[in-house]
Amino acid sequence: MPRFAANLSTLYTELDFLDRFAAAAADHFSAVEYFFPYAHDAALLAEKLRENRLQQVMFNLPPGDWAKGERGIACHPDRVSEFRDGLGLALDYAASLGCKRLHPMAGIAPAGHAPARLHDTYLQNLAYAAAEARRAGIRIVIEPINTRDMPGYYLSGSHQALRVIEEIGADNVFLQFDIYHMQVMEGDLAWTIESCLPRIGHMQLADNPGRHEPGTGEINYPFLFRRLDALGYDGWIGCEYRPRAGTRAGLGWLAEARAPAMGEPA
Repeated sequence: MPRFAANLSTLYTELDFLDRFAAAAADHFSAVEYFFPYAHDAALLAEKLRENRLQQVMFNLPPGDWAKGERGIACHPDRVSEFRDGLGLALDYAASLGCKRLHPMAGIAPAGHAPARLHDTYLQNLAYAAAEARRAGIRIVIEPINTRDMPGYYLSGSHQALRVIEEIGADNVFLQFDIYHMQVMEGDLAWTIESCLPRIGHMQLADNPGRHEPGTGEINYPFLFRRLDALGYDGWIGCEYRPRAGTRAGLGWLAEARAPAMGEPA
């Protein structure tokens, strides 16, 4: 069975953020992820992880001005210095939280720059991030995001991401495969996951349409979970969905995924 991490930015939102750690632990999650940690002191977040026996598996670098619609700056030629400062902050948090994966969001492609310059900037920023992260034993993961939810996002396809990873040539840069985003952009999930698997360093899930919990849409998650087991995927899957009617009320899919298959010992 895959290992599931609660995304505390999208789950348990009926609670204050710092109370979501205990709620996730009460529902037998052993790991968490979230968008950003920077609004809270790293020592306080580390204490929440310790007291609830949770592992921090991933978070994003600072994204620019989120409130103004920015969604990362890794491809922005005029903000390389800001990107590097954000990476330093993220690495400090990762050290405090014991987190071994960081995601530099590519960003919405800024107007007024040639595609080649955006590409070169993105590669250079990721190469720099990979080198800095390697010293701390951390992986950099890059996530394609669908352009329906995030118009103009620079990285939008799984094989586009694989080409970027190949160009960088760093052994600690991996694909963050979000099943929901790639269903919107590509479909053919089982084949795509298998073809990308050697470079997948983290996964996330939500159903489509609606970005709600598994079982509410068109994606055959029981099949995909069995397929991931057969392929030997042993990484985390972040539960980055919006509960349709409350987090705990919508966790039936997780109980089913955790149940032993017919004929297997409990």
